[in-house]
Amino acid sequence: MKPKMREASTITERSITIRSLGRLLQHRQLSLLACLIAGALTPLSLSPFNLWLIGLLSLALFAIILSRCPSAKTSLLAAYIFAIGYYGTGVSWVFVSIYYFGSTSFILAIIMTILFILFVALFFALPFYAMHWFKPSLRLLLGFPLLWVFSEWLRTWILTGFPWLYIGYSHLETPLSGWAPIGGVLLIGLWSSLSSSTLALWLMRSYSLPIRIAIIGLVATLWLGGYILQSIPWTEPAGDNVSVGLVQPNIPQDQRWKPSYRNTIKQRLRELSGPLWSNDWIIWPEAAIPHLYHNSLDFIDETRALAKQHNTIVVTGVLYNDWPLNKQQPDYYNSIIGIGDAEGIYHKQRLVPFGEYVPLEHFVRGLIDFFNLPLSVISSGQSEQNNLRLGQHILANAICYEIAYPNLVANQAKGSSVLLTVSNDAWFGHSIGPIQHFQIARMRALEIGRYIIRGTNNGISAIIEPDGQIQAQTEQFVATRLEGTITPMQGTTPYMRWRDYPLLVLFVLLAAAGFRKDIGIGKITFHSE
Repeated sequence: MKPKMREASTITERSITIRSLGRLLQHRQLSLLACLIAGALTPLSLSPFNLWLIGLLSLALFAIILSRCPSAKTSLLAAYIFAIGYYGTGVSWVFVSIYYFGSTSFILAIIMTILFILFVALFFALPFYAMHWFKPSLRLLLGFPLLWVFSEWLRTWILTGFPWLYIGYSHLETPLSGWAPIGGVLLIGLWSSLSSSTLALWLMRSYSLPIRIAIIGLVATLWLGGYILQSIPWTEPAGDNVSVGLVQPNIPQDQRWKPSYRNTIKQRLRELSGPLWSNDWIIWPEAAIPHLYHNSLDFIDETRALAKQHNTIVVTGVLYNDWPLNKQQPDYYNSIIGIGDAEGIYHKQRLVPFGEYVPLEHFVRGLIDFFNLPLSVISSGQSEQNNLRLGQHILANAICYEIAYPNLVANQAKGSSVLLTVSNDAWFGHSIGPIQHFQIARMRALEIGRYIIRGTNNGISAIIEPDGQIQAQTEQFVATRLEGTITPMQGTTPYMRWRDYPLLVLFVLLAAAGFRKDIGIGKITFHSE
């Protein structure tokens, strides 16, 4: 066969394949099944798998299906099915905390996990109801990526927020990561979903060939721009290096609050800290002290004496009990304190639903043991708090779940030179949850241009550099220690200064440009002049 005839035959076969796929996706049941599969595969783009290309392809398939939905209701249904697959595989680790540490039966734990997935999937799907508000010619090019990033932003704020499984995290090792200091993980998510929708419109031939080539050129420019941005130092050193030692005690979750185990925990902290006293800072993890602050003053004073003797500072998590005026019961906070030449205390602001507080408490507390967990009475700290001061250095703080909130961390990092996050991921056992959590922390380092010290109970403890790379890390599920050196940094990245506001302005402008002249919602129609 001649080369030109072979080439023409290949193009024809490809066109037939694409048309066949399009005909298959016109069947409602097959489309919904494809949505479920695409959603279930998307978490493979995140840690620990890091197959980012699968994320791009899955979103492209999802975009094609959405663009073919005949109504807003079917778009919502397709998005909901995709989200069930997405969260069904991506946050299945919730089952571990409910079943193994929530004192629930196996069947009830499965039911509660399913209900949780269905609940968060709904908030993922709601924005895609607006897919048909966009002009048909712009649904793939503008509608899909804008609604995707709006869905991610919305999930940051509903109730206390569940900012997990953002697609931007899958590009921590790709050129798109260069955009993190500019617009954070959500901007990376916008460029990623735009890349997927571009692939979809190319396959569907939604535009003429010259326009498709121009759009691909635009997306390629975004990837190239990210590669160039990676080389820009947004922040700079601000003083001498600081030596840091991290203690990872690996306390079993079912033992950490038992009175009979307190002395064992204290002794393990002493033993693991012994070789680390030559460091400038020693970090203990979230709630490392196994009792309330005011019931642990003897142990804290003992640690303070050792810190003073060795001219070092210990930073630890502790449950802090405070007695406000005119209250018969104390407020309890999940906190970080400095012991030694340190000032201040930080109370956690963003709490974990059911883990640290119980939504609709008067209705659900007491129904099952899971709603009576010992830490589910934690109060939220004030939004504006002074950061910890360690000697001459100001630390930004994020306790456990808080590291997943880009805006919160960016705001905390202002005026600080280092970010410290402490956590206890023992709640999630040997699941993928702790590894996803670690990936999230790495993205925060990129966004704020600072070293991140991450101290955990059972791993992954690490020192993360301003470019998101790992200087040192521990293995999971072992009692161990880690040493490293950090450099205090100064300056602000664009994301620290503006956070998500420019992205929201861009969203409004592009959405306005892509909206149809008349938008029907139920029986109401809005006309734009």
